Amino acid sequence: MCCFSKEVREVKNTRIFGRVGPQGNQVLIYQMAIHADQEVAMVLPIPVKSGQGENAVSFFDLQGYPSLFEDLDKGFPAITYGAGPFGSAPRSLPGTLAVISVGAFVASYVPSIADFSRLDERFRLPADVWPSLPGYHHFGFAVFKLKPGHSKIQPMAFSFPSARPKDIFFPTLHIHDGKIHEKELFDHTLYCQANGQDLSRWEESPRQAVSFAKCGLTHGMIQPAQHVYRQILTGRRINADIVVKPRAL
Repeated sequence: MCCFSKEVREVKNTRIFGRVGPQGNQVLIYQMAIHADQEVAMVLPIPVKSGQGENAVSFFDLQGYPSLFEDLDKGFPAITYGAGPFGSAPRSLPGTLAVISVGAFVASYVPSIADFSRLDERFRLPADVWPSLPGYHHFGFAVFKLKPGHSKIQPMAFSFPSARPKDIFFPTLHIHDGKIHEKELFDHTLYCQANGQDLSRWEESPRQAVSFAKCGLTHGMIQPAQHVYRQILTGRRINADIVVKPRAL
């Protein structure tokens, strides 16, 4: 789910890397090009393990590696194309949420929907969005505050203890104009490294990541000895998140 606090003119060339480690922590690296007339926040719901508090998410500065996704594409010989009411709301914690400087932008972790009241009002989603999204009631939210303009955003990277430790979760549901549409235009490339997930419909890099990516600049998020998998999603598609499940036994 990629949501913006205000309407944006255009979002394109979205690229997301995901991996789940052996201890159940998931990493996500997210990059896109955006055209916005005003300062906005991008909100990424993530399935954080319950009871982790306000420090559950760790943010990483990848400002020094802006070409990360271009390098990941070098690992592939050619482009291919892949395939009501909530009830009682969780109690929010007192005080404002921590704001962390991460390279060219600032980020916050919002532990629950109720805790959005602790963010600057400019960076909250419209309140009437949440009743339409009951599936996110127990999620946490990574929030990135972006400057106005027409630009390619540096890779945004973070990790979190996952409530779905065997799945790789990609936040791809779109809310770009304050509304939820059944179908949306996708311009996404997803990348991941496997830890028992079913990637039978994904393209696998012929070589290990170390041969085409600067893994040492990714804070351990990309494992050098593993292969990378890729799936390209374009055109009008069902507006939903992508979840990669474990292989069937």
